[in-house]
Amino acid sequence: MRTSISKNEPLRALIEREAKRAGFDAIAVTTPDAIPLAPARLAAFVADGFHGSMGWIAETLERRGEPAALWPAVRSIIVLAMNYGPDRDPRAVLAKRDRGAISVYAQNRDYHEVMKGRLKEIAGKIVARAGGDVKVFVDTAPVMEKPLAEAAGLGWQGKHTNLVSREHGSWLFLGTIFTTAELAPDGAEEDHCGSCRACLDACPTDAFPAPYRLDARRCISYLTIENKGPIPQEFRESIGNRIYGCDDCLAACPWNKFARMASEAKLVARADLREPPLAELLSLDDAAFRALFAGSPIKRIGRDRFVRNVLIAAGNSDDFSLADAVRALLGDASPLVRGAAVWALSRLVPGTEFAERARAAMKIESEAAVRDEWLLALPKPIEAHA
Repeated sequence: MRTSISKNEPLRALIEREAKRAGFDAIAVTTPDAIPLAPARLAAFVADGFHGSMGWIAETLERRGEPAALWPAVRSIIVLAMNYGPDRDPRAVLAKRDRGAISVYAQNRDYHEVMKGRLKEIAGKIVARAGGDVKVFVDTAPVMEKPLAEAAGLGWQGKHTNLVSREHGSWLFLGTIFTTAELAPDGAEEDHCGSCRACLDACPTDAFPAPYRLDARRCISYLTIENKGPIPQEFRESIGNRIYGCDDCLAACPWNKFARMASEAKLVARADLREPPLAELLSLDDAAFRALFAGSPIKRIGRDRFVRNVLIAAGNSDDFSLADAVRALLGDASPLVRGAAVWALSRLVPGTEFAERARAAMKIESEAAVRDEWLLALPKPIEAHA
């Protein structure tokens, strides 16, 4: 249903009305110069190598830390938030080792697609009412949404580096509208973490070297999503059955007790992605993967990375009935999948069977990384043609 635009309605009132109509739960305004500490903090993050293989962060340092460097014409930044709070503790699935744990946000339709279209509608109303120009961003451009949201008063960056809201806990999607319109800014939110360190203690891989600092290279979300290579050996057991992302630090936040469950009208959660059986996911070829995850953010990492993650979960499952599905992946076309299958199999079959398969595999395996997986999984190294 279209809404009419009154020339007599204040611009801020129009924006708030349209944001509510579009399903956003919170809106606030800040200025492009409101995050003066962000550039130095981001530079330190990159200097310490905490960004891992996410080279685009280093490449866009200047524009990412300075909104006006991204778009010199910007005068006001509207930050909008959409609650995606779950209706249950997402950590419950971690005890079901034959099931996969998918981050709450990825159980919904891709939030980029959900939010961007709605932000464009609001931006269009702003231009129609006030003229000027606008730009819309949803985590796809060098924009530091979380510091901007803190400066606008929507919440504060907690010790887990994510935004925390007194009304919505740690479950908020963020988007921004940059505009040439002059809007009165809101006041920044204060930090309400106090002495609490629940999020830091909840991290399975100790990814926080200090409060408010994240080493992405140790973060399960990074390891299962951004990381394109094998999962490092040191983190495989800690990953458990987390096959896409990790919600542990978010779910541990005490402020979640004030959070409301997200409305199904805004974000449609898929029941089949709450606790999917590992056995079914191990059988996915590329076509089946694309069909299953159509419209999902999971689709972006591709079948090989996803099956790699599922194999790590299978290796941690203690479910020996998964061994046949894992064996079938030893000959997969992807070296990434073959390597993960080797590790998983080493934990699901007797040592004698594994050693026999290793000897046979070493005669035909051409990828050094996969050969290393076979050797590392054996109690003692074997010769290539033993």
